[in-house]
Amino acid sequence: MIFNIFKKELKETLRDKRTLIMMLVIPILIFPLILNVVVGVSSSFEDSVENKTFKIGILGETNDYFAQKLNNIPNSLGPKSLIAYHGDSVKMRKDLKEEKLDLIFIYDSRFSEQINEMKATKLICSFDKTNMGYEQRAQKYVQIIEAEERMRRYEALNIDEQKITPFEIVFENSASSQKMIGELIGGFLPYIFIAFGFMGCMYPAIDLFTGEKERGTIETLLTTPVSRWKFLVGKMLVIILSGLMASFFALLGLFLSINLMDIIPDPEIMNVVNQILSIGFVLKLFLLLLPLTVFFAGIMIPIAVYTKTFKEAQSIIAPLNIIVLLPAMVGLFPGIELNLQTAMIPILNIVLTTKGLIGGTIDYSLLILSFSVMVVLAGIAVSVSFKQFGKETNILS
Repeated sequence: MIFNIFKKELKETLRDKRTLIMMLVIPILIFPLILNVVVGVSSSFEDSVENKTFKIGILGETNDYFAQKLNNIPNSLGPKSLIAYHGDSVKMRKDLKEEKLDLIFIYDSRFSEQINEMKATKLICSFDKTNMGYEQRAQKYVQIIEAEERMRRYEALNIDEQKITPFEIVFENSASSQKMIGELIGGFLPYIFIAFGFMGCMYPAIDLFTGEKERGTIETLLTTPVSRWKFLVGKMLVIILSGLMASFFALLGLFLSINLMDIIPDPEIMNVVNQILSIGFVLKLFLLLLPLTVFFAGIMIPIAVYTKTFKEAQSIIAPLNIIVLLPAMVGLFPGIELNLQTAMIPILNIVLTTKGLIGGTIDYSLLILSFSVMVVLAGIAVSVSFKQFGKETNILS
């Protein structure tokens, strides 16, 4: 009987365009759209910064030491145009704020003299740090000039550079590619799956309970010789399936985006990503999402049963999405790790557990604890749903 109710409600749910769009269309398209926009904007920005002609202001004569060295830097680092000012640093700073200049270099009048005397001197480079790429461009200019001057001094003093370099520092990353991916995007992925899992549950929950009340068909259902809990279980299974399907199609959209859009040029990283998105990982992920989705269904059904109209139910359930995503957002912060305390916090524990699964650093005892916490919460939510669905005042109001 539960299966018959499930089939009936599933057919009706799949006829609803809003549910189909939220459960299938948006999840499978969201990752291609996001990645396409991000890659396109990043490429466009990089090209624009590299090809931008930087207007550079210098404090001094155009033929002084620094101006000459700056002019001699090849345009392979990016085209530049020099504007020389004669001792007016205030005007230069004003032009920088008004974006008439992109970079300014300020130094005292004895700069060239001190350089020739092989003394240390002060050089100020000023730019708007909100403009991405400006700092890197300024650093490259200064590093080239500084390296050239350093080598000149070594030659003048007859010094072998190797003799004054005590050791060459090589920094190695001990983290595997899988762990790096887990730290960088491990919190973002479950955040997306949780969001879509919630939205995938929302419309079926409202339609199968509040919608039935609006259409006046719920009374007919309840007059049949079937236990009320069977109706609840059959309807709840449809809601849970809808939430899981939304998460699945979001994952499918991610997989298709990575494999078809060629956004990961490094074959080694691509191989790691494909290993992460294996069948085993997907099964573990959906095992974690199952009690979470049941929990979502359990908190939505009492609201849907209590409310009288679709609009009223939607206005109450939709803001819950923000409350649900708040602990998920905490999992995006660096330094937040899965431990005994965080494993007890609902939703956050799922984010951190998934992060550990992606990075290959999961402690399975904490995974079991996180899963158990969500199972208990899901059971409580289901019992609340059953209690509310059993009240005649809620059903017939």
